[in-house]
Amino acid sequence: MSNCDLCGRETELFRVEVEGSFVNACERCGRFGKIIGRVNENKIELKKKNLVDEKTEVIVEDYDRIIRRERERRGLRHEDLAKKLNEKESVIQKIENKQMMPSLELARKMEKFFGIKLVEDISDDKIEIKHAESRRVTLGDVIKQKGAG
Repeated sequence: MSNCDLCGRETELFRVEVEGSFVNACERCGRFGKIIGRVNENKIELKKKNLVDEKTEVIVEDYDRIIRRERERRGLRHEDLAKKLNEKESVIQKIENKQMMPSLELARKMEKFFGIKLVEDISDDKIEIKHAESRRVTLGDVIKQKGAG
């Protein structure tokens, strides 16, 4: 048995995603996030169901250039595009100047309007950590393992 990363209690641990970070937590502390697997010694057994069903959507990195290019191709002013998308002109300007990232909802509207791809799916890889010696898994071990894969 190991200690919970959140409360320090020595008990059976679960792999938990808490606000984008992965920690080993007891069942009690697991309620603060989403339990994605069980930790057995130095190996993390992930729930296969969650890996298949879970997907993360992100806006592409060069969204500002793509949107500006498509708007200019169609000869639209910021004001025209804003009216067609039912948004404020200042929002369109800030997005094109990369002062603001569009919400997923607005990005989807723009994808449909322009016929482009602004949102992509990111899938988390299965994490399996093996050690020759028996010791606790640390955050550094997880980072090294993710970097190697």
